[in-house]
Amino acid sequence: MRSRETLLRLHRFRTEDKRRQVADIDGMIQDFMRKYDDLDAQVKFEESRNGVTDPAHFNYSLSAKAARGRRDNLMRSIAELRDQLNDAQTALEAEEQELRRAEMLVEKEGGSSAPMIPQALAAQYVR
Repeated sequence: MRSRETLLRLHRFRTEDKRRQVADIDGMIQDFMRKYDDLDAQVKFEESRNGVTDPAHFNYSLSAKAARGRRDNLMRSIAELRDQLNDAQTALEAEEQELRRAEMLVEKEGGSSAPMIPQALAAQYVR
């Protein structure tokens, strides 16, 4: 019985860790999107100020060219983070299933000394 409770605590810890990872990655994506929008506005401002919108033109603003490069790099980083987010969400779903199995196993064996917290209620306290 004691090893089952230890296993249950381990699964809870892993589930919370996966939730934190998902939240961290999502926060980074949102931050990068804000920076992307700022750089995009900067590029548009420089292009309108200079009157040249073609980056291949000899009179294209160097400031706009640099901001365009940073903006494009941010978009690639955002795409990579979205892939990581999908992987982290998949891992979270798998860990939540394992946690549910462990909780059912402990309940089947006669319950645990700690009360079980419903999944929806537990999610409120994670944020």
